[in-house]
Amino acid sequence: MVKVDDLVKNYGDFHLNVSLEIPDGTVTGIVGKNGAGKSTTIKAILGLIKPDGGAVTIHGKEASGLTGAEKASIGVALSDSGFSSYLCVEDVIRILRKMYPNFDEAFFRSNCTSQGLPLNKQIKDFSTGMRAKLRVLVAISHKADLLIMDEPTAGLDIEARNDILDLLRQYLTDNDKRSILLTSHISSDLESLCDDIYLIHDGKIVLHEDTDTILSDYAILKVNEDDYEKLDKTYLLSTKKDHFGYICFTNEKQFYAENYPGIVIENGSIDDLILMMTGGR
Repeated sequence: MVKVDDLVKNYGDFHLNVSLEIPDGTVTGIVGKNGAGKSTTIKAILGLIKPDGGAVTIHGKEASGLTGAEKASIGVALSDSGFSSYLCVEDVIRILRKMYPNFDEAFFRSNCTSQGLPLNKQIKDFSTGMRAKLRVLVAISHKADLLIMDEPTAGLDIEARNDILDLLRQYLTDNDKRSILLTSHISSDLESLCDDIYLIHDGKIVLHEDTDTILSDYAILKVNEDDYEKLDKTYLLSTKKDHFGYICFTNEKQFYAENYPGIVIENGSIDDLILMMTGGR
C-alpha cells in the first residue's frame, strides 16, 4: 500500500534518507530516539514537508499525484488535531461532513459518547487523553484504509492508552485490508499492535524486523570479561561495556542458550532494540 524509496530530507546538519514499505493489512511501527527522524518521515510521506529526493507511492501512485478521493482514503493523527481548540465536537462533525464523503457520523457520535467526549465542550477544555481520542476518532471516522499516526498514545495514562489501542484493533478487525503506520516511544503498545518494526537512527533505517521475531529471537546477554573473550561474536548486533563486563544484543538467542549455558540471557524487547542499536558498539 505504501512504498518509500530513498526518501531524502536535509535540515542543516541532519540528513534523512529512508526506505520502507507498509503492505496491505499490516501495522508497521517506526521507533527511535527523539530527533532520529520519525516525525520527519511521517510528514514527508504525507506531503506536509517537501522531500529533497526519493519517491513515495500510496495505492501504487505517486503521493503527490493522489486525487481528492484517494487522499480521503488516508486517516491522519498527528500531535495537533488540525482543529481550533475553540471548536466543540459538534463543530468538528460539521467540518468532517464536508471533508469526507464517507464520513460515518453515527459511528463518530457513538464513539465520542462511549469514549467520554462531550459534543458541546470546547476542545481547549479537553484533557490530554480526550484530545488524543478525538484525533484517532477523526482519523478513522471516514473508513480510511490507511492510517498514518505520529505518537498516538504519547503522554497518556494506561487506561487512555488502552482505549485508543482498542479503537485501533477494532478498526483493523472491521476490514483486514486496512493498514497502519505509526511512530511511538511506548514499547508495550508496539509489541501488542505492530506486525513489524523499523528502527531509525540519525536519519537512517538501521534495522527492520518482524515484531514476533524480536520478541522470540532477540536477547540481551550479560557476560563478564573472561566469558566475553570466549564468546562467539558472530551473532552479536551490538555490545556495551558495563561494570560487570559486557551487555550484548543478539538476534540468535537460541544459539547462545545452547552453546553458553553459564551466561545470563534475558529476552529482548523493543526498548532493548532501541537502546542497544543506537547506543552500543
